[in-house]
Amino acid sequence: MNRANEVCLLPLDVASYQPHSLHATERTWTETNCYVDLWIELLHALGLDPMAAAAFTLSTDFEGDQWTFFKFPPEDLRAAFGLEVAELNVWRPLLDHVVDQMGLGRLVTMETDSWFLPDTRGVSYQIAHGKSTIVPNSVDRSGRRLAYFHNAGYFELEGDDFDGIFRLGAYSDPVALPPYVETVRLDRIRHNDPELVTQAIELTKAHLARRPISNPMARFEQRLQHDLEWLGNQDIETFHLYAFGTCRQCGATAELASAFAEWLAVRDQSGSGSGDGDELSLVAEQFNAVATSAKALQFALARLSRGRSVDLHGPFEEMSRAYQSAMAGLEARYGD
Repeated sequence: MNRANEVCLLPLDVASYQPHSLHATERTWTETNCYVDLWIELLHALGLDPMAAAAFTLSTDFEGDQWTFFKFPPEDLRAAFGLEVAELNVWRPLLDHVVDQMGLGRLVTMETDSWFLPDTRGVSYQIAHGKSTIVPNSVDRSGRRLAYFHNAGYFELEGDDFDGIFRLGAYSDPVALPPYVETVRLDRIRHNDPELVTQAIELTKAHLARRPISNPMARFEQRLQHDLEWLGNQDIETFHLYAFGTCRQCGATAELASAFAEWLAVRDQSGSGSGDGDELSLVAEQFNAVATSAKALQFALARLSRGRSVDLHGPFEEMSRAYQSAMAGLEARYGD
């Protein structure tokens, strides 16, 4: 097989790739959103610990009609690992930009249409058009093959899917707006940084200072009660969209926050603030309670969408109590 035109940055094999443990099937929320899942796997493949930059989960909030679509902030990735993430101006064919940036030793994140992503088979692939984000790692231009990070793994596509991803051939559309693309510079990357835990604690303090002013679960419940009659009259596709933006983002954020608190419990033995690792383990338990209650809430909403009567206050009462307890534990240890 001639791969002289292939550009590849990380020496990975699709068949043998092992996802990060955060995507283990026994977790309550095996996937979060396309951007966070993507970065978990990308950091994992780069030999970095994604948990070290997970403090951003502490400052998410209910935004009035949905939970924060949470992401690894570029400034946190820079502080933790030395990665530089910046928007790329797409003024040429997208494939040209991707190949050029990879030739410079940089990765790119790029928005694309999940219609052309075979790893979404049975959900979106050749079924529905939807925005998602991938990171190409190996591009064979002449062979029309692409190996890429997406969601919770590392995959490969070829042929017409390659053309669709890059808007080539029959999929070319001169009036389509260019996708959102970011460059990921690796030239200042820091592996085995002895200050990693210290930096993670500083990020924890910064995001804790930006936490919601009031318990977001009460505002979430109030909005959901307002939406119940409308939601009960919607189709299943609308239900899934609503649940993704509310229950899943809330629950997945909490589960990642739980994992982050456990990570700190093992590593933060410096005596920073009051309390000890046991206190952080209790914080992790409370965040996990939020995650499981959010999953129960999603199941209840699914029953509601099928015309059944459900009690939503129970899950919200547990989510509110557990969230308040987790934040109080973090405040006792890392607050001003």
